[in-house]
Amino acid sequence: MGEQPVAVAVSTVIFGLRPHDGRLALHLPLVRRVREPHLDRWALPGGPLLAEESLREAARRTLQQTTGLSPEHLEQLYTFGAVDRGSGAAGPRVVSIVYWALVRADEAALARTGDNVGWFAVEALPPLAFDHDEIVGWAVKRLVAKLEYTHISHALLPDEFTLGQLREVHEAILGRPLDPANFRRRVEASGTVAPTGAHQAGVRHRPPALYRSTAKKELLT
Repeated sequence: MGEQPVAVAVSTVIFGLRPHDGRLALHLPLVRRVREPHLDRWALPGGPLLAEESLREAARRTLQQTTGLSPEHLEQLYTFGAVDRGSGAAGPRVVSIVYWALVRADEAALARTGDNVGWFAVEALPPLAFDHDEIVGWAVKRLVAKLEYTHISHALLPDEFTLGQLREVHEAILGRPLDPANFRRRVEASGTVAPTGAHQAGVRHRPPALYRSTAKKELLT
């Protein structure tokens, strides 16, 4: 058996919140493939690792080139490198180092979109190229797990937010409704939010109070 060539690539899963079916839902940007294999299928933003760059630099470069996004925080998710993972029968085995990140609504709005780049709800993804559906599944599980022991949900919100908006983020990640009263008590007891003294503008009948995150940065990730 001859030696199989190996190529190293870097891909990124970026989560943001957008409306879907009348509620907020997790979305991610995908890039349409313009060549074989998997021509016209959607895939995660990514590309080959260049010899002169670090893994993180490759993740940032490929993400910027494909979507225009530059998230502040990139966290390594997992390495995918099954023996039969590749670009075709005659191609090399492809080992992909996958990063993931979260972007706020204002950051997501800056993403480049068009015929070959678009945002898709995680719960309604099109058929993806290669094993990218498995990769998205891993990223969703990581995000849900981190919701339990970090305050990563704050990374999806603006600097000032209502407790209702924070609850919507948790509901979008978990995929189920949460009791508002219980959620409020749990958040206030956590000590990770503080009232700003201001209230949400443009809302009639007792506008809700605005809060800010007091969680240490390391607790967000």
